[in-house]
This record gives sequence, C-alpha cells and structure tokens, in this order.
Amino acid sequence: MVVEIHVPLLPTPGLPDGTYPFPWIDEVQDFLSDLEDQGEVEVFDEGEEDGDVYVFFVTGAGEGKLLTAASRVAALSGVPAGTVAVVSDDEAEELGLGRRVALPLPAP
Repeated sequence: MVVEIHVPLLPTPGLPDGTYPFPWIDEVQDFLSDLEDQGEVEVFDEGEEDGDVYVFFVTGAGEGKLLTAASRVAALSGVPAGTVAVVSDDEAEELGLGRRVALPLPAP
C-alpha cells in the first residue's frame, strides 16, 4: 500500500522577489524524513511534480497510520489548502488512481 499526498502546487504568499516559491516542499520532505527516522512510515519515492500538484509518497505502515501522516503533512504551516491523500499501491500505472481522502482528517 502506498498513500500519495497530493499538495496543490501553489507558491507561498508574501515571499520576497527572487525567493524559491515553494519552500513547503522541503519542509514536507524533512517532516516525512523525520517520520521515517522514527519508524512511523517509509518514504516510498522522491516527491514529484504532477501537473498542478506536488506528490509525496509514504508506505510501510497500515492505512490508518499512513493517512494520519498525510493529515499531519496537510496541517503543516505553509502547506497549501486543498491537500488530499490517494490510497494506492506500488503497482499503479499512474498517479492519482485510488481512493481519495480529504485532508486534514477530522479530529477523532
């Protein structure tokens, strides 16, 4: 099982001219790397741009844990609103094939 985290590829507002417009990409990668170091999830592949979204991939745990990690990504400061998770697998021929889950998840 792989959970794709689809983040709208929107620049961070209010950055000075000439600044990299998507600093949240590095922040998400660092966050996911930290989760991997803690043994919570595995980063399945490098994140990648896919049209108007940037996609991160997590695996190595049950669906609940993976969706919780995706929800935590969506709640990070600076991550654009509209982030969704797609529950898929490593055999999927295209990105975005699978069940879509709105993020962040509602509080239990």
